[in-house]
Amino acid sequence: MSQNPGQILYLPHGGGPMPLLGDPNHAELIEFMKTISNKLRKPSAIVVISAHWEERIATITGAEHPKMIYDYSGFPEESYKIKYNAPGNPELAKEVLGAFNENGILAKKDDKRGYDHGLFIPLMLMYPDANIPCIQISQLKSLEPREHIALGKALAKLMEKNILVVGSGLSFHNMREFFHKSSEADQKAIEFNNWLIETCTDENISENERERRLSEWEKTPSGRFCHPREEHLLPLHVCFGIATANNFKAELVFDDLVIGKRASAFLWKEF
Repeated sequence: MSQNPGQILYLPHGGGPMPLLGDPNHAELIEFMKTISNKLRKPSAIVVISAHWEERIATITGAEHPKMIYDYSGFPEESYKIKYNAPGNPELAKEVLGAFNENGILAKKDDKRGYDHGLFIPLMLMYPDANIPCIQISQLKSLEPREHIALGKALAKLMEKNILVVGSGLSFHNMREFFHKSSEADQKAIEFNNWLIETCTDENISENERERRLSEWEKTPSGRFCHPREEHLLPLHVCFGIATANNFKAELVFDDLVIGKRASAFLWKEF
């Protein structure tokens, strides 16, 4: 491992552009995203796996100057004028494509796709100067957890460089329940959050067992309730794949409310 090994962060990016609009239901998350960079070595590049991009095969952004994708609706006009002008990184995109190919994973570059809000919402709060090159990697339309862990394992060598990988999702993502006050829903969010924290951080759990648990996440009693569709959870699986291939350990760095429901964030690095 290099003197400046990479770092891996799975975080909740909140609801649409609301963290950038100062929404009080995101107060704890906003504070977290503004301060988490203090725990990180400033990266030379950022790779984001966003909950808001799915393709049939793994796809990597290759544009030098990615455009903005406002993939939300019904928000104030100002939220459609947000700009995050961080440059792309075509060379890193080629490297990622090569890593997938070397590991037998079908992949392609997309030189036209821009930054969706899974990237620009957290990064505008974490790195507002927008001076760190960024690329995005899609999820797979299969939404198969083992395939997403395999994506991460294929990217293990990224950690030989000072790269920050961000899995941008939300560990509770039942849209109907966010605005439905229910003690049962709140309790299920807590139960799943506790299970996820234990799975990722308990030192008594082997890496093989962690992988099994994450691969079978929907067997947990509250799993499918918290994720009727799993696109906001699977960025964590990619993060885990990279981390376990490098023997990185997870640290819980956020455990609080997001839109009234319990959610968590994890940081993996060489401790």
